[in-house]
Amino acid sequence: MVKWFSVMKPAVPLLALFLLGSLSFAQTAPPPEPKSVTVPITFDHNRIIIDVYLQLPDGSTKRIRGWVDNGNPDLMLSRRVATLLGLNVTCNDKECSAPPPQEITIGGMKVPLAAIKEAKIPLKPVNAASVMAPGMSAEINIPATVLRNYAVLVDFPEREFTLAAPGTLKFRGMSTKIQINAANGLVQVPSQIENKKYNLALDVGSSFSFLSQELSDKLLATHPDWPHMTGAVGHANLWGLDSEPKWQLLRMERLQYGPVFLTGVAVAGFPKEAMDWFEKRAGIPTVGLLGSNALLNYRVGIDYAQSTAYFEIGSTFKAPDFDVVGLILRPEDDTRFTILGVADFEGKPSVPEVQAGDHLVAVDSTPVPDSTMGQVWSLLEGQPGQERKLTVERAGKQFTVTAKARHFLGEAPEDTGGKGKRR
Repeated sequence: MVKWFSVMKPAVPLLALFLLGSLSFAQTAPPPEPKSVTVPITFDHNRIIIDVYLQLPDGSTKRIRGWVDNGNPDLMLSRRVATLLGLNVTCNDKECSAPPPQEITIGGMKVPLAAIKEAKIPLKPVNAASVMAPGMSAEINIPATVLRNYAVLVDFPEREFTLAAPGTLKFRGMSTKIQINAANGLVQVPSQIENKKYNLALDVGSSFSFLSQELSDKLLATHPDWPHMTGAVGHANLWGLDSEPKWQLLRMERLQYGPVFLTGVAVAGFPKEAMDWFEKRAGIPTVGLLGSNALLNYRVGIDYAQSTAYFEIGSTFKAPDFDVVGLILRPEDDTRFTILGVADFEGKPSVPEVQAGDHLVAVDSTPVPDSTMGQVWSLLEGQPGQERKLTVERAGKQFTVTAKARHFLGEAPEDTGGKGKRR
């Protein structure tokens, strides 16, 4: 008995050490890489904004805002992010570029970027480029060239974005085969308008939808009663381009987009030169794109590996999209907002007191500088007839204007017998 005890006694601490080492190893082993992640969306001006994490040269992690932009093949960064990452930035007279970061992290999933040749950066000094573009909160986009390596689900009703390894995401809803440009990942969906077949891009990165000006003009000539107007108000006010006050907006009665039938979709006309550039990038004949404004009630899935898109209805609520004060705005590098123009309402300027070139300073005493386009337009929304107090600056002097939200691009009031349309 004594002999047994003397032999077995040393084994006890050895066993304890083994178990302690195993426990220590289990505690320090990195967790397995997730094959699918779902993260919340901040919906800003109909744009899908999510949290993205970067590893900085000192080993720390930086959280920034990322824009899910499947309609753009180019990776874009703010100058601030390029500086934080220590990237070698080179510039010409139009833009800057740099080697991309090796990877980003979304919801715990590492997303490699090394296959991308370069990241495009605005040609601006660091202190004027803390975002990727004026009027946005995002400092990086997640482009088509990255997303095409995954399965993607955008749940508009629940405000969630899912990124998954190919074959690991179970899609629901109606499906359709899509055409994917092998060079850049851009997606085209077979569609029908007025019983004629077309291709329309799927671009959840765009806050608004577009048709070629030629097709838009043809539809309006055939259906002059369809609601239409001049001036990119609301979500059609994308970037504040000089041409936006002249954009023609049209509300289509019906279109078939893959397996789904959509009604009341608002679109803007693509000028010919813009349409030629867009079609060349798509790589196949196309007549425009559907943006987020047309898909707000759907869960939209893109199975890049199987060249299939899915559409599942998640809501039937029809939110008013053009009950706004009729300004067309441009966000500036200094975070101010310039008024580019004013849309007409029933044949008259909807806010006659302001002029192109004025600056919008505040809405109902809420300052607008340092805001995003989405935040400013949320201030300018309202029930038709509801008043908004605008603080406007002209030639260095400020004044106050009382403006009304109008029901743009909608049906005429009943007392006209329904024969007219809001413009």
